[in-house]
Amino acid sequence: MRGTWGVGRGGPRPPVLVVVLGVAFVLLMGALLIGSIAEPEFPPYPPTPPAPVAVGDSLVGPALYTLDASTPTTWCRFDFSRNSVVDSGEWDIAFRRTHVLAGPEVGIVDLGAVPFDSVAALPESGYVVTPHSAAADTSHPAIGKWYDYNYLSHLLRTKGHVYGVRTSDGRYAKLQILSYYCAAVGTACVTFRYAYQGDGSRNLTASRKVPSAAGS
Repeated sequence: MRGTWGVGRGGPRPPVLVVVLGVAFVLLMGALLIGSIAEPEFPPYPPTPPAPVAVGDSLVGPALYTLDASTPTTWCRFDFSRNSVVDSGEWDIAFRRTHVLAGPEVGIVDLGAVPFDSVAALPESGYVVTPHSAAADTSHPAIGKWYDYNYLSHLLRTKGHVYGVRTSDGRYAKLQILSYYCAAVGTACVTFRYAYQGDGSRNLTASRKVPSAAGS
Protein backbone atom coordinates (compact mmCIF):
# COMPACT_ATOMS: atom_id res chain seq x y z
CA MET A 1 0.00 0.00 0.00
CA ARG A 2 1.42 3.37 -0.99
CA GLY A 3 1.92 5.74 1.94
CA THR A 4 1.58 9.44 2.00
CA TRP A 5 5.26 10.05 1.07
CA GLY A 6 6.15 6.82 -0.71
CA VAL A 7 5.97 3.04 -0.69
CA GLY A 8 4.65 1.68 2.59
CA ARG A 9 7.06 -1.30 2.97
CA GLY A 10 9.66 0.69 4.87
CA GLY A 11 7.23 3.28 6.17
CA PRO A 12 6.51 6.62 4.62
CA ARG A 13 9.61 8.45 3.39
CA PRO A 14 9.85 12.23 2.95
CA PRO A 15 10.71 13.57 -0.49
CA VAL A 16 14.38 14.21 -1.20
CA LEU A 17 13.72 17.94 -1.37
CA VAL A 18 12.40 17.99 2.19
CA VAL A 19 15.52 16.19 3.43
CA VAL A 20 17.85 18.54 1.54
CA LEU A 21 16.07 21.61 2.88
CA GLY A 22 16.22 20.24 6.41
CA VAL A 23 19.94 19.60 6.22
CA ALA A 24 20.54 23.05 4.69
CA PHE A 25 18.57 24.67 7.51
CA VAL A 26 20.61 22.89 10.18
CA LEU A 27 23.88 23.88 8.50
CA LEU A 28 22.74 27.49 8.16
CA MET A 29 21.76 27.70 11.83
CA GLY A 30 25.12 26.24 12.80
CA ALA A 31 27.01 28.74 10.65
CA LEU A 32 25.02 31.65 12.05
CA LEU A 33 25.67 30.47 15.61
CA ILE A 34 29.39 30.22 14.97
CA GLY A 35 29.40 33.64 13.30
CA SER A 36 27.50 35.24 16.16
CA ILE A 37 30.20 34.28 18.66
CA ALA A 38 33.18 34.97 16.37
CA GLU A 39 35.59 37.61 17.62
CA PRO A 40 37.83 39.71 15.37
CA GLU A 41 41.54 39.13 15.51
CA PHE A 42 42.91 42.32 17.04
CA PRO A 43 46.09 43.38 15.21
CA PRO A 44 48.89 44.87 17.32
CA TYR A 45 48.15 48.46 16.30
CA PRO A 46 47.74 50.86 19.24
CA PRO A 47 46.02 54.18 18.43
CA THR A 48 48.57 56.80 17.37
CA PRO A 49 48.66 59.86 19.69
CA PRO A 50 47.75 63.00 17.69
CA ALA A 51 50.77 65.27 17.30
CA PRO A 52 50.25 67.72 14.42
CA VAL A 53 53.57 69.14 13.18
CA ALA A 54 54.11 70.75 9.77
CA VAL A 55 56.45 68.55 7.73
CA GLY A 56 57.22 71.11 5.02
CA ASP A 57 58.65 69.74 1.78
CA SER A 58 59.87 66.47 3.29
CA LEU A 59 58.88 62.89 2.49
CA VAL A 60 57.00 61.18 5.32
CA GLY A 61 56.86 57.42 5.52
CA PRO A 62 56.18 54.78 4.57
CA ALA A 63 54.53 54.65 7.99
CA LEU A 64 51.52 53.35 9.87
CA TYR A 65 48.80 55.37 11.56
CA THR A 66 45.96 54.05 13.73
CA LEU A 67 42.95 56.19 14.60
CA ASP A 68 39.67 55.79 16.45
CA ALA A 69 36.80 56.17 13.96
CA SER A 70 34.21 54.46 16.15
CA THR A 71 32.08 57.52 17.00
CA PRO A 72 29.11 57.30 14.60
CA THR A 73 28.47 61.07 14.56
CA THR A 74 32.01 62.43 14.33
CA TRP A 75 34.53 62.38 11.50
CA CYS A 76 38.14 61.64 12.47
CA ARG A 77 40.19 63.90 10.19
CA PHE A 78 43.78 63.35 9.07
CA ASP A 79 46.10 65.94 7.53
CA PHE A 80 49.11 64.62 5.60
CA SER A 81 50.95 67.95 5.76
CA ARG A 82 50.85 67.78 9.57
CA ASN A 83 51.26 64.02 9.73
CA SER A 84 48.44 63.57 12.25
CA VAL A 85 44.78 63.48 13.15
CA VAL A 86 43.66 67.10 13.54
CA ASP A 87 40.79 68.94 15.20
CA SER A 88 41.00 72.15 13.18
CA GLY A 89 42.42 73.63 9.99
CA GLU A 90 42.85 71.91 6.66
CA TRP A 91 42.63 68.15 6.34
CA ASP A 92 42.89 65.56 3.58
CA ILE A 93 40.92 62.45 4.52
CA ALA A 94 38.38 61.65 7.23
CA PHE A 95 37.11 58.40 8.69
CA ARG A 96 33.82 57.55 10.38
CA ARG A 97 33.12 53.86 10.96
CA THR A 98 33.46 52.28 7.50
CA HIS A 99 33.14 55.59 5.63
CA VAL A 100 36.04 57.56 4.17
CA LEU A 101 35.77 61.12 2.85
CA ALA A 102 38.19 63.46 1.10
CA GLY A 103 38.66 67.05 2.18
CA PRO A 104 37.67 70.04 0.07
CA GLU A 105 39.37 69.96 -3.36
CA VAL A 106 41.22 66.75 -2.46
CA GLY A 107 41.35 64.15 -5.25
CA ILE A 108 41.65 60.37 -4.88
CA VAL A 109 42.48 57.67 -7.43
CA ASP A 110 42.14 53.91 -6.87
CA LEU A 111 45.36 52.16 -7.92
CA GLY A 112 43.98 48.68 -7.27
CA ALA A 113 45.07 45.74 -5.14
CA VAL A 114 48.79 46.20 -5.71
CA PRO A 115 51.73 45.95 -3.29
CA PHE A 116 52.14 49.23 -1.44
CA ASP A 117 55.86 49.43 -2.14
CA SER A 118 55.30 48.91 -5.85
CA VAL A 119 53.77 52.39 -6.16
CA ALA A 120 56.93 54.49 -6.54
CA ALA A 121 55.22 57.45 -8.22
CA LEU A 122 51.61 58.53 -8.47
CA PRO A 123 49.78 59.22 -11.75
CA GLU A 124 49.34 62.72 -13.06
CA SER A 125 45.62 62.38 -13.75
CA GLY A 126 42.58 60.29 -12.84
CA TYR A 127 41.91 61.85 -9.45
CA VAL A 128 38.25 62.11 -8.44
CA VAL A 129 37.26 65.32 -6.66
CA THR A 130 33.76 65.47 -5.20
CA PRO A 131 31.76 68.25 -3.54
CA HIS A 132 32.68 68.18 0.12
CA SER A 133 30.04 67.07 2.61
CA ALA A 134 31.08 66.07 6.11
CA ALA A 135 27.52 64.91 6.75
CA ALA A 136 27.50 62.33 3.96
CA ASP A 137 26.78 58.78 5.04
CA THR A 138 28.89 57.28 2.29
CA SER A 139 32.49 56.99 1.15
CA HIS A 140 34.38 58.91 -1.51
CA PRO A 141 33.54 57.21 -4.84
CA ALA A 142 37.19 56.45 -5.64
CA ILE A 143 37.44 54.50 -2.39
CA GLY A 144 33.90 53.17 -2.19
CA LYS A 145 33.53 49.88 -0.36
CA TRP A 146 37.16 49.29 0.59
CA TYR A 147 36.39 46.10 2.51
CA ASP A 148 34.77 42.68 2.15
CA TYR A 149 32.07 41.74 4.66
CA ASN A 150 31.73 38.16 5.89
CA TYR A 151 28.04 37.47 6.53
CA LEU A 152 28.83 34.46 8.71
CA SER A 153 31.48 35.99 10.99
CA HIS A 154 30.16 39.58 10.62
CA LEU A 155 33.75 40.79 10.30
CA LEU A 156 35.34 43.16 7.79
CA ARG A 157 38.51 42.45 5.86
CA THR A 158 40.27 45.07 3.79
CA LYS A 159 40.54 44.55 0.03
CA GLY A 160 44.09 45.89 0.19
CA HIS A 161 43.74 48.55 -2.50
CA VAL A 162 46.28 51.36 -2.67
CA TYR A 163 44.88 54.86 -3.17
CA GLY A 164 46.65 57.90 -4.51
CA VAL A 165 45.75 61.24 -2.93
CA ARG A 166 46.29 64.70 -4.40
CA THR A 167 45.88 67.31 -1.70
CA SER A 168 44.20 70.67 -2.17
CA ASP A 169 47.61 72.40 -2.40
CA GLY A 170 48.99 70.00 -5.02
CA ARG A 171 50.95 67.59 -2.80
CA TYR A 172 50.73 63.82 -3.17
CA ALA A 173 50.30 60.83 -0.88
CA LYS A 174 49.44 57.15 -1.11
CA LEU A 175 47.59 55.09 1.47
CA GLN A 176 46.39 51.55 2.04
CA ILE A 177 43.84 50.58 4.70
CA LEU A 178 45.16 47.60 6.65
CA SER A 179 42.70 46.91 9.43
CA TYR A 180 39.35 47.84 10.98
CA TYR A 181 40.10 46.51 14.47
CA CYS A 182 42.45 47.07 17.39
CA ALA A 183 42.54 45.89 20.99
CA ALA A 184 42.20 49.35 22.53
CA VAL A 185 39.06 50.39 20.64
CA GLY A 186 37.60 47.24 19.10
CA THR A 187 35.76 47.89 15.84
CA ALA A 188 36.20 51.02 13.71
CA CYS A 189 39.82 51.35 14.81
CA VAL A 190 41.32 52.07 11.40
CA THR A 191 44.96 51.42 10.62
CA PHE A 192 46.41 52.58 7.33
CA ARG A 193 49.85 52.61 5.72
CA TYR A 194 50.84 55.83 3.96
CA ALA A 195 53.58 57.94 2.43
CA TYR A 196 53.39 61.68 1.78
CA GLN A 197 55.60 63.79 -0.49
CA GLY A 198 55.69 67.39 0.65
CA ASP A 199 57.84 68.80 -2.15
CA GLY A 200 54.99 68.76 -4.69
CA SER A 201 56.39 65.94 -6.82
CA ARG A 202 54.60 62.64 -7.47
CA ASN A 203 57.72 60.66 -6.55
CA LEU A 204 57.28 58.75 -3.27
CA THR A 205 60.70 57.12 -3.10
CA ALA A 206 63.01 60.10 -2.50
CA SER A 207 65.72 59.61 0.10
CA ARG A 208 64.76 62.53 2.34
CA LYS A 209 62.47 61.58 5.19
CA VAL A 210 61.21 62.89 8.49
CA PRO A 211 60.08 60.50 11.24
CA SER A 212 56.36 59.83 11.22
CA ALA A 213 54.16 59.91 14.28
CA ALA A 214 54.00 56.11 14.28
CA GLY A 215 57.55 55.51 13.12
CA SER A 216 58.80 54.79 9.60
